[in-house]
Amino acid sequence: MKWRQGAACVSNLLRGAMAYATRGARSLQGALLARLPPSSIERCAAIATATLGLVDARTRWQGIARYEIGRDVLKLAPLQAGRVAAGGMREKLIDQRIYFGRLARGSEAWPDLNDVAATLAGRIRQLQASEPGRPVIVSPFHFVSQYANIYVIDELRAQLGLKSIAVVSGVPRDLYGDDHALIPGVEVLYTYGDDDRNGLGLRVARALRRHGVAVLFADVPPFALHRYPMETVGVSLFGRPARIHNGVFRLGAPFDAMLLPFYLRFERGRFSARLFDPLPLAEAGAAHRLARCIETAVADNYPDWLVAGHPSMYSFAPVR
Repeated sequence: MKWRQGAACVSNLLRGAMAYATRGARSLQGALLARLPPSSIERCAAIATATLGLVDARTRWQGIARYEIGRDVLKLAPLQAGRVAAGGMREKLIDQRIYFGRLARGSEAWPDLNDVAATLAGRIRQLQASEPGRPVIVSPFHFVSQYANIYVIDELRAQLGLKSIAVVSGVPRDLYGDDHALIPGVEVLYTYGDDDRNGLGLRVARALRRHGVAVLFADVPPFALHRYPMETVGVSLFGRPARIHNGVFRLGAPFDAMLLPFYLRFERGRFSARLFDPLPLAEAGAAHRLARCIETAVADNYPDWLVAGHPSMYSFAPVR
């Protein structure tokens, strides 16, 4: 009996020591990532992807799939195979650099992203001045980094003088820690789970009425479906029939809202963005105009497209 108690005590001590060591390793990793120079991110991502590809078949074939779908299916040329393959690792490093940098220093300015937010804020003020009372749905496309996109949205909120801004997102929360603690001004309306989805449209409508601005990722591909039917609308992409998410039209059209799409770029350690012309969501042909924006963004910036390489992309969706 005493022997069993002693063994259990040793086992508990070992588990505690391993947990402590794991927390310590994560803390050290976070501290190192917080100091990673932005100019080193692309090189680190390329080296890490190439190294992992030598020993991990999944990493190797994911990179090949990303490249070959862009080249052979979408007919995009020329593409740099190494840069395309390293897109997922580049996204992860940017996400972690932004998160752990802000965590370590409390707040951290990224001048390039601040400039993007300032341009968006100026465009929104112009729209509000020309058509008072008409709401605006800002739509980041899925490029470069989700954390970089949210950084831009948080800075946009500050520049517009808003206490909070609502963002509809399907990305799992708290990947690296408590997101809300670092970005309390961003009210994330998640699409995961019954409790989150029930009344989502109503909460977006309230946000539009309250602030005149909300955020929705309008380029979400139909394959992002999890447990729920996804409403889609038929369009054409890259010369073939395709389907895009109908949510932005269902939510925005009743308010005669304007959609303001944009996407980020990241090269040589610097961020930039391309903004599209505002798109009236209630107008006939709005879905096709959005499809042209999506097509342009993918053709221009495929290596940094977060969903590059998925075999279905915009070609599949359940019909409701």
